[in-house]
Amino acid sequence: MTKARKNTWWKTAAALGIVVFHFIPFYILVSVALKRQMDTSSRWKMPGYIQLDNFSTALAKGNLVHAVFNTLLITVVAVVLIVLVGAMAAYPLSRVKTKMNRLILSFIVSVMMVPPLSVLVPLYKTMVAIGGINKFWGIIMVSVTYNLPISIFLFTNFIATIPRELDEAGMIDGCSRFGVFYRVVMPALKPVTASVVILTSVYIWNDYAFQLYFLQKSQCRTITLAIASFFTENASDLNAGAAAALLAIVPPILLYLSMQKYFIKGIADGAVKG
Repeated sequence: MTKARKNTWWKTAAALGIVVFHFIPFYILVSVALKRQMDTSSRWKMPGYIQLDNFSTALAKGNLVHAVFNTLLITVVAVVLIVLVGAMAAYPLSRVKTKMNRLILSFIVSVMMVPPLSVLVPLYKTMVAIGGINKFWGIIMVSVTYNLPISIFLFTNFIATIPRELDEAGMIDGCSRFGVFYRVVMPALKPVTASVVILTSVYIWNDYAFQLYFLQKSQCRTITLAIASFFTENASDLNAGAAAALLAIVPPILLYLSMQKYFIKGIADGAVKG
């Protein structure tokens, strides 16, 4: 075996190991979701039957349809705002090279390093003061705020790869600066926009801590809170909870599969170039 083939073999084995490692939780989730609640067999063992009642219990007891609707509403509105505001903020930061803009961009990148839960107490007090508790606009505002830095960072680096001559050509044709952005630059941002959409939507869809504190009423319950409702101090329904979790991961998977070709290119161009 040549050295090149040996290196390829190790890379393939490492890749397969990573895939298997990430597949294990999903395998156990499927195994538990398909078992009866009284089945005490190993979670590593797939059942010889299929218990679909767990899914009907998840839908009925967890009010999963309403929770999915609430989560979709929050995610879609927040992601649209994150994309629009992030792209508009990134355009001048990328095109106008000044010390102030570099300082602003450095500050935005540094904000990404701050754990969101470290400011939970003052943030909660602020939300109470402005009446944002148990309001969808409140959690949307929080989600947009904490996802804007990564959006601005990716958009800024990606716009830097777009030739300035396109901006100049658009202005020669009579476009204003806003016209150049919306008609020339924005259409070229499809790859990085797909990356921002996937990264931020999955984060918001899976968010638990903020939604737990800011959405306390049952009618405001999101998908993560609905899944958590199957586990209480007095009793828990692991099988129905697993079934609910399986249903909850379907939308993010479909989103990624539909946008993966843009996602990979956008991550590479938006994070590496600039």
